Amino acid sequence: MYKIVELENGLENVEGFYCGATNVGMRPDKEQGDVAFIRSNVPCDISAVFTSNTFQAAPIKHFQKYPKDFKTNFVLINAKNANAMTGEKGIEDIDFIMSKKQNVLNPVMSSTGVIGYRLPLEKVTSAFDTLDFQSKNSNDAARAIMTTDSFKKELAYRVELDDGTSFNIAAICKGAGMINPAMATMLCFITTDADIPKSDMDALLLDSTEQSFNRISVDGDTSTNDTVMLLANKQSGAYNKEAFSEALNKIMFELAMMILRDGEGANKLVAFEVKGAKTLEEAQKASMALSNSLLVKTALFGEDPNWGRIASTIGASGIICDDETLTIHYDDLLIYSSEFRELDKAREDQAYTIMKQDAFKVTCDIGLGDSSYTSYGCDLSYEYVKINAEYRT
Repeated sequence: MYKIVELENGLENVEGFYCGATNVGMRPDKEQGDVAFIRSNVPCDISAVFTSNTFQAAPIKHFQKYPKDFKTNFVLINAKNANAMTGEKGIEDIDFIMSKKQNVLNPVMSSTGVIGYRLPLEKVTSAFDTLDFQSKNSNDAARAIMTTDSFKKELAYRVELDDGTSFNIAAICKGAGMINPAMATMLCFITTDADIPKSDMDALLLDSTEQSFNRISVDGDTSTNDTVMLLANKQSGAYNKEAFSEALNKIMFELAMMILRDGEGANKLVAFEVKGAKTLEEAQKASMALSNSLLVKTALFGEDPNWGRIASTIGASGIICDDETLTIHYDDLLIYSSEFRELDKAREDQAYTIMKQDAFKVTCDIGLGDSSYTSYGCDLSYEYVKINAEYRT
């Protein structure tokens, strides 16, 4: 019915979109940009999902001032300064910045960096003198929005439909720390030339966010700036809802896994499946408790098959559970059941082997129902403490 083909690079694959970056002096490394843009040659529909943090940053509040279903043709993104907790002045600063750029419709801004400081207006507006608005440089844009990321995050796919038409979808993303299953401390910008209705954009973006960024945890913290945006300029004239949904889910899930692999100092990517719970809400609650638990994360870092930390976290999560029905597996290895409460040497050795892998799965069967939920986490290392202790310096 359709075929999804991975493409090289990122946003430059989507018809009618332009992107690039420049350095205005907020980032000391002049080889890496600190202000990026995404531009469409025609007004495009935009859908967005934002942080659940009560203290939403100024760019989010600025976005929410626009009327429902507005169109835009320009997004500006800066690093090093979150423009968060800056009050009404922070919103006014965005209006001032965008007033310096001509030929933009309902411009949107997004920011990442340190909380509590107003944007350096002179530096940010100077970007308009050096940015090449005809460029298609996804690499530079993806690198410019990085904060503590150790590598850029970008993906692109072509979706080939059985009627011979096709559309492209691409994205750049940043995130490595302050990541919690309530999006994450992340920015993600998705562009597509699919001829997708706005109502489908809203519904599919919400669903894909739930299946990806809302299921990952590096450290259990939720930022003021978390943003996922989907922009569609419809230039291909092609669309299939099922195909688009699969491609969007794929691109967002893969980016979410990149964030986990890049978790500040992280070495492990672990899936936490909780099944056999009484309700979906209980399965979700227990799974997220596991992906957020600092004790579980440090055990992962130490490659210690201590199932007690897994069981304790489930018991403390507040769900209905029973140690007589609970089973815990690492990949396919039974670690705990009511009949095998103590690890024998053979199974412990097997568990050590599994935990030395870069990625594996922890499955906890509550044994009391039919509901399941999977979230994703990583280990917590010495490097995480070092990075975040020195974040402003």
